[in-house]
Amino acid sequence: MFNLFRSRIALAAALLLSTTLMATAQATPAKPAKPAAKAPAAAPAASASLLDINTASADQLKAFPGIGDAYSKRIIDGRPYAAKNQLLSRGILPEATYNKIKDKIIASQPKK
Repeated sequence: MFNLFRSRIALAAALLLSTTLMATAQATPAKPAKPAAKAPAAAPAASASLLDINTASADQLKAFPGIGDAYSKRIIDGRPYAAKNQLLSRGILPEATYNKIKDKIIASQPKK
C-alpha cells in the first residue's frame, strides 16, 4: 500500500513540475531578431552587388536563374547596352527570364 501511495505522489510531483516548466517556457517570449540597420543608399555600394551586363563574363551570367550557354552568348554578342531593358527590346531574352534577373543586373556606361 505504501508503494502505491509513493508512486502516486511521485507521479503528481512530476506532472506538477512539468506543467510549471511548460508554463514558464511559454511565458518567456523569444527575443525577436534585431532588424539589420539600413545603410544609406550609395551608388558605389548598390552597383557593387549588381552585375554589369556590359562587362560580365559568360560564367557570371550563367550563374543567374534561366541563363545558360545560349542566353549568355546572346547577351555578350549584343553588347554594349545603354540600359538593361534592352535585353527585352532587342529580343536577347524572353520576358520571363528577364524578370528573374532584372533586379540583379545593371548596364553601366563607360565614363568619358
